[in-house]
Amino acid sequence: MVVPVYAQIVNTIREKINSGNLKPGDIIDSENALSKEFGVSRMTVRKGLAILANEGYIYSIPGKGNFVQNPDITKYTIYYNEMSNIINSVDKTKLLEVRIIMPDEKLMNSLQISRNKNVILIRRLFYTGGKPVAYDMKYLLYQRGMPIVEKEIQDATFPEMISKGKHPFSLRKELIIYAEIPDEGKKRLLNIYDNLALLVVEQKLLTQDHKPLGLGITYFRGDYIKLRGINQ
Repeated sequence: MVVPVYAQIVNTIREKINSGNLKPGDIIDSENALSKEFGVSRMTVRKGLAILANEGYIYSIPGKGNFVQNPDITKYTIYYNEMSNIINSVDKTKLLEVRIIMPDEKLMNSLQISRNKNVILIRRLFYTGGKPVAYDMKYLLYQRGMPIVEKEIQDATFPEMISKGKHPFSLRKELIIYAEIPDEGKKRLLNIYDNLALLVVEQKLLTQDHKPLGLGITYFRGDYIKLRGINQ
């Protein structure tokens, strides 16, 4: 397969950075120099440089050129799916409840809505090998005439619930992860009889202009889930 020239430019510069031949703060060859080296137009060179910038390898200073970016070692990409993680997967879901509620103060603030705005509450239990491993709650903004198809809701991930009728790339996602000691109600739901902690993942989905579309809170048994983050 023939590799496009812009991709060759990306691969060449990326390899120089990864190998240490180009270090943070070093200047990248000019667009003119790269055009001559690869025998392409400056437009093609700019396409390759834009990809490197989006990947965090380089940054641009107008009038001076492109420079190697100092990597952010505090930034990780976490892969999260409430139905699957690196040690376990959900093999059964149980829909506990679907109803329309009025938001409390906390929910109003989180979803940026008024008290008279209706919200759809969805509660589920997740099972692995016949054992309950997670208690899941979803809060969706209610729209008049909005169909609630329980069969579709039961096994769907949060983005799948929200993205119907929307382009997947139009959604923004935020995660908050923390530990919590379960109350008696959650202990009963998850068959916890000792001091096992929960890993709680709050997932908020928003529009591109940061307007909340829904909030999901999943309470995982601490012995069920493991998440991994990658620094690239």
